[in-house]
Amino acid sequence: MNDTPPGPRMTAFGTFFTLILVIGLIALGAWLALKPKPSPTLSAPNNPAVIAEPPDPDAPKTIEPALSVPRLDLAGPYRGKDAVIEIGISEYAGYAGLLAANGGLEPNPESHFSKAHGLQVRLARSEVDLFSDVNSGKIAVLATTVDTLAVLGRQFNVTVPVQIGFSRGADAIIVRTDIPTINALRGQIVSSAQFNESDFLIRYLAGEAGIGVQILPDLTQRPDADKIGLVYCADAFSAADLFASELKRAAPRLGGCISWAPRVYDVLDASHGKARLLVSNKNLLMVADILVFNRAWADAHPDQVAGIVHGLIWGNQRMRDDQDANLEPLMKAFTWDRTRAKNELARVHLSNLPENIAFFNGTIDSAGSFGGIFQASISAYGPKLIPNPADHERFIAPAALSALQTAGEFKDQRIAIAPIRGSAGAPLEGSPLLSKDVRFFFEPNSATLDMNNSANTGFLSSIKSYLQVSPGSLIVLRGHVDNARVDEFRKQGGDALVKSMALKAVELSKQRAAEVKRVLVERLKLDPQRIEAVGRGWDEPAGIDPEKNRRVEVQWFTLE
Repeated sequence: MNDTPPGPRMTAFGTFFTLILVIGLIALGAWLALKPKPSPTLSAPNNPAVIAEPPDPDAPKTIEPALSVPRLDLAGPYRGKDAVIEIGISEYAGYAGLLAANGGLEPNPESHFSKAHGLQVRLARSEVDLFSDVNSGKIAVLATTVDTLAVLGRQFNVTVPVQIGFSRGADAIIVRTDIPTINALRGQIVSSAQFNESDFLIRYLAGEAGIGVQILPDLTQRPDADKIGLVYCADAFSAADLFASELKRAAPRLGGCISWAPRVYDVLDASHGKARLLVSNKNLLMVADILVFNRAWADAHPDQVAGIVHGLIWGNQRMRDDQDANLEPLMKAFTWDRTRAKNELARVHLSNLPENIAFFNGTIDSAGSFGGIFQASISAYGPKLIPNPADHERFIAPAALSALQTAGEFKDQRIAIAPIRGSAGAPLEGSPLLSKDVRFFFEPNSATLDMNNSANTGFLSSIKSYLQVSPGSLIVLRGHVDNARVDEFRKQGGDALVKSMALKAVELSKQRAAEVKRVLVERLKLDPQRIEAVGRGWDEPAGIDPEKNRRVEVQWFTLE
């Protein structure tokens, strides 16, 4: 018999209330367990330095990233005032040929444009976006870069009759000194400006390295460990200044930035050794400057288009032949002294007629082509931002260049785009710009590349493009085989058999790398001096998956 006195009995209402309370507690627990976790931030417990160090209130702010491409004002024809053709430019030495042909910024009756073609031209300086202005007809012509055409697509009602040149070092990626390659930017954040050549440059290189990019709203967020995080500022100069501010912190939240001269080099020089140049486009010719013409106006005035194209080619040639004698318009336009003007021109390649024709035809072997850069931009931004891309040929207007070629005035010009070597010595002394693991497909039990496999042809073409868009760059092909049978060999014959098989693995991996080089040289006609093949055997596995370890690693070394 239980001697414990009975407690008070629960009423029916009490039972119901208790049941509801229990169900509520269970639901609350489930909601807490399943609710979305916030993105990890830089104030996480494993980053105590950042918690104790607030950001500089005077540093440039990031902006909310656009989730779609910019929408332009509706297309309309250009109607110039006082018969003046207005061309939009920015402060950049690449426009030196235009300035030489016009004798400065303002309309000039003594200019080449006026005397040779009866044109009055105004070069209007602006550092803001003028895409809507040329689309709607507020200006006739705009200087921009090829990558922007892919972004703006069919709404951009313009034609492209001429290339101005290539930026050769004006655009650059600078990073903290502990970051040696593009691959090492995984899990890091870089600052940029959206939808211009700096945005395109980092996206392009990340894609070539096989790394995804992740757009972040601000610096409180962290990217996934296998992606490069991008935050945007109002312009490229602000992106560089934000990185400069972060370098002053004990624990910088930025790994680097993408910007252009002179600001990017100013930040680099002022970093006191905390930053380094990862890559510029000195020998990476993916930033191509072009003139885009309001389509309706260009279609109605082909003679004026031809005059501007001729004047640009003429002015570029004068700058290439005798820079000193033609510096004055450039210096006056941008209030540069002679030293500054020469330094800025050293970061530009002004294109002549045969370079223009090869650029648009896609036959140029030592630089990016119009179609190649256009397609690279589509791939870099991806289908979410460019879901229905335009074809690059809709923009090309070759008539003026073809007429100049037929006329023969510039028949003595030759394609001359050579690598620019810095003072750091041979490129293989440092780290590659990027590396990418490629699983080529070989015929069974051999080192013979299967040329019927479409994946192989695509891989080979991508390697060729590296050497085309970067004069003087080198490729190292590092063959690897899988290490899945090492334990089996050790059980069969001990360390002696493992050592013997390791030597065979090195030989097979070298044969496969050499086979890739052979095909690149014999079929794709690449310079064998720019390709090196080595075998690494099974010593550098990419993981535990044998399939991933049967690979050829492609390392791309550019000159800086």
